[in-house]
Amino acid sequence: MASADLRDELSCSICLNIYKDPVTLRCGHNFCQECIDRVLDTQKASGLYTCPECREEFKERPVLSSARALRNIAEMFFISQSDEKETGIYCTYCVDSPVPAIKSCLLCENSLCGKHLKVHAKSPEHVLSDPTNSPGNRKCSIHKKIVEYFCTEERVCICVYCIAVGEHKGHPVESLDEASEKKKEKLRKDLEMMTSKKAWAEKQVQSLEERKTDVQEKAADVIERVTALFRDIRRELEEVEKRVLSEVSMEEKKISQSLSNLIQHLEIQKDELSRKMSHIEELCKTADPMTVLKDQNSDREEICHTEQEDNMDAMIPREGDFYENSITEKLQKLSDLIKDFPLCIQKPEGVLLDEETAAHNIKISEDLKTASLSAVTLNRPEGPQRFKNGQVLSKRSFSSGRHSWEVDTSNSIGWRVGLCYPSMDRKSYVGNYKYSWCIRRNYNDYNYVYECQCIPFPHKPTSHKFRICLDYEAGKISFYELSDPIRHLHTFTTTFTEPLHLVIYIWNGSMTIT
Repeated sequence: MASADLRDELSCSICLNIYKDPVTLRCGHNFCQECIDRVLDTQKASGLYTCPECREEFKERPVLSSARALRNIAEMFFISQSDEKETGIYCTYCVDSPVPAIKSCLLCENSLCGKHLKVHAKSPEHVLSDPTNSPGNRKCSIHKKIVEYFCTEERVCICVYCIAVGEHKGHPVESLDEASEKKKEKLRKDLEMMTSKKAWAEKQVQSLEERKTDVQEKAADVIERVTALFRDIRRELEEVEKRVLSEVSMEEKKISQSLSNLIQHLEIQKDELSRKMSHIEELCKTADPMTVLKDQNSDREEICHTEQEDNMDAMIPREGDFYENSITEKLQKLSDLIKDFPLCIQKPEGVLLDEETAAHNIKISEDLKTASLSAVTLNRPEGPQRFKNGQVLSKRSFSSGRHSWEVDTSNSIGWRVGLCYPSMDRKSYVGNYKYSWCIRRNYNDYNYVYECQCIPFPHKPTSHKFRICLDYEAGKISFYELSDPIRHLHTFTTTFTEPLHLVIYIWNGSMTIT
């Protein structure tokens, strides 16, 4: 294995350096003990521990096993690299045969092999560093002295003269090693935090991917079932169309046959009358009185209205409407339901209740979404907008567009909910006032109400949740029961001349807009 490959195998994936006191997680991955301890300490707050390498999760802080063999190999490799590291930088003094340098002197600006390093000056001003092609870069550009300090105020590397007589005099400074270690410590913490955030992000991505897949699968299932339902509905509609058209055709044939029979009978009668009329006309033209008087056939004819003539109107089949009224009524209801269908599945809007309009016996929740009957009278300030009975309006009014709301009535057996004009009489009730439309529950009775007319629901609801849909431009207010499937209750149709408010009337329990 090449040296670079071996170094990769012996490097900690957290600090990217050769292992120091390596330990092993249960999943088999190795890290410096100090590095993995810092990561696990960071993960402690979340209560979930993960391997930085493979992201395997641990419910409890994992036990760290010492990797002795790996530690020995890492130490041997580190020593060998210190002695024989191929850096591409060669000793300045070995001119006959290039020998890899193991150190560079920043003062002399030379690189040294092991042999020449032994005889190199050991005085403090001769600062040694790892081999570098440009040791002169480690000198101060102003004083040409070796950079040994770091100015923490201006965050630059400086020499001793910069501190003593230069522009950094009086500035707080640190040694390069001290400053470097502090920055490394910060970088390690940043790395740990980034590792933790990366793990969190990866977990969130995985969760969102699973959610996305789940949504796609559910949508595909719904599309399949809805497509099948529409296919069945189209087939049933085609069958109903054929049956209705067949009945209309049969009715047409029946009436046409009756009319044909009458026409045939009248044609015969008409021919007989034509014959008699011709005979009478001939008699009237005859000059011989004896011929006229002797004709007995004409004597037997009595010209009068027959029973058939008197009852002709009754005998003629009515010009049938071919069940048009019944068919039109049912198809109109179906058409209205289809038109309302996109609104029916529209996402409901949130509205807030207006406490300024709430009656004194109606309590409004802090989130302004629940109205409940109060056990005591609430002494609110009087005003022209306040109802005198158990009603409250929504804060917002609606004067255009399509809108949808849902209400939960599971905590009440006495309520009304619907829409009204803001000009509604504050002493009246929704459904009783002319410009208000609602559905109502009174114990076990369910009705939709308009102008004091209470019409029972077509079926008893199985759900306590209802949807109200408004199509302002079309002049429609529709009510639906949120059962499975959603069932249409009723649609009011009119022309709106004012904005509309959602209105709740409650005389038992509470009702919530969801």
